[in-house]
Amino acid sequence: MRRVLELLLVGLSAPLLAVAEGDAERGATIAASRTEGLCVLCHALPGIDARLAGNIGPDLAGVGRRLAPAQLRQRLLAPQDSNPETIMPRYGRSEGLVRVAASRRGQPLLSDAQIDDVVAYLASLR
Repeated sequence: MRRVLELLLVGLSAPLLAVAEGDAERGATIAASRTEGLCVLCHALPGIDARLAGNIGPDLAGVGRRLAPAQLRQRLLAPQDSNPETIMPRYGRSEGLVRVAASRRGQPLLSDAQIDDVVAYLASLR
């Protein structure tokens, strides 16, 4: 029931609606990774030395208070929907990517499970 209410409030399209339970600890590791999730390259994250974090995107401290899990998922899957000028990539997309290592071609930047984990982590940032 919580998921249904969340989806109605956010008003997202069907592919973006699914909010699975992820592991926030794994999500924190992914978000802080400079080779996996890459969030820290553009965003400040709680617990990460500011000298090692980017400032292109908004600081993610407290993002779980500001956005519902479905909104966080949407920001990862379709960031241009909320900010057409963003340079943030679509993390679930596998087509149209450029300069991708041969071993990663045809794969999304993050798997569905990794996206679930990052959403759980971001939702925990209150």
